[in-house]
Amino acid sequence: MVKTATYVISSPDVKDCPQSTLPEYAFIGRSNVGKSSLINMLCHNPKLAKTSQKPGKTLLINHFLINGEWHLVDLPGYGYAQAGQKQREALKKMIERYCLYREQLVCLFVLIDCRHEAQKIDLEFINWLGENGVPFALVFTKGDKLGKVRLKENVEAYKTRLLEEWEELPPVFVTSAETKLGGEELTAYIEELNDSVKS
Repeated sequence: MVKTATYVISSPDVKDCPQSTLPEYAFIGRSNVGKSSLINMLCHNPKLAKTSQKPGKTLLINHFLINGEWHLVDLPGYGYAQAGQKQREALKKMIERYCLYREQLVCLFVLIDCRHEAQKIDLEFINWLGENGVPFALVFTKGDKLGKVRLKENVEAYKTRLLEEWEELPPVFVTSAETKLGGEELTAYIEELNDSVKS
């Protein structure tokens, strides 16, 4: 479980990230997917990551030290429509460079809003991760916004869509920052990966 969470640094590029050997777990998703709320829920701190009604708030690579043992990384959202072409390109480059060149990255958690069917931009990003061998897991957010049956149907439909192109699926989690759904499973998975990195 997360006992302590401390803000470390915000970096404009992967080369500016902390010179540390600690394992890293990064969170990413389209703008307004509920990323900051989920991070705050996992860390039991409502003010850790800046939440905003306005999408595109995170524009840097934000590092948080968890339990003095690993880093949680809050990455900028991709596909932020209000950003100019130039800014979108710069963010895309920053995200790709982090995913490809950050050796400390153990797993990238790709956040998906459970209320929507598979979006082209998410599928393209997920396929890009697969092509480049970046380890990732899928995290469905806002699980409290749907009834149990509809939620299960939406998640299953998403998995079916992925299996059109993937032979096997990455780990899948369903969460809600409001009800804390999935929080324990997510942190348990990170601990599991931490143990395997150490061994």
